[in-house]
Amino acid sequence: MPRRLIETEADIAAGLRSLMRRDPRLRAVARVAGEVPVRRRPGGMEGLARIVVGQQLSVASAEAIWSRFATAFPGSLPEAILAADEAALRAPGLSAAKIRTLRALSEAVAGGLALDELAALPAEEAHARLTAVKGIGPWTADVYLLFCLGHPDIFPAGDLALRYAVAEAFGLAPPVTEKAVAAIAAAWSPWRGVAAALFWAYYRARRQRNALPI
Repeated sequence: MPRRLIETEADIAAGLRSLMRRDPRLRAVARVAGEVPVRRRPGGMEGLARIVVGQQLSVASAEAIWSRFATAFPGSLPEAILAADEAALRAPGLSAAKIRTLRALSEAVAGGLALDELAALPAEEAHARLTAVKGIGPWTADVYLLFCLGHPDIFPAGDLALRYAVAEAFGLAPPVTEKAVAAIAAAWSPWRGVAAALFWAYYRARRQRNALPI
């Protein structure tokens, strides 16, 4: 059976129903969280390049650099990035580390890494294929798979808001460690992506502020 992606409110609803049957504790979390929105961004090379460009920057800085980069490299085509010299890649404001990552990613895509097809793979395999690219870390892989592809079984265990939200909801000492929250989330497979969306909504509702990583 094809994997059901997180693309619509109906997909979120289906995931929540399954999660609450599997783990009744999540019913109380859902009551606090309220609406659990669908969050999607474009995928492919352009979507992943945008995540890389925006890492560790303020929203304003990330948007400004991305705008210049997208103008210079429309579509973020691997061939154009590989053909560009250091000066051309630095001109939009990219750091040396991000240039290395974008080049490594371009080489991987040119060599056959099909970014949009990763949603059809089991979560661990999809994650491993992305993190095999030099410079693509777990956070980047998680964000791409969840927000750009709608992979239903991704839980970004390194996200601090999720670690605080799970601790608060289950009466644990905050923040739960990355290893511990990953172990808790394992029970929510194959809907870990919807569980992550639920806990971000819970965190936002408790603190009245946006908690999404992108």
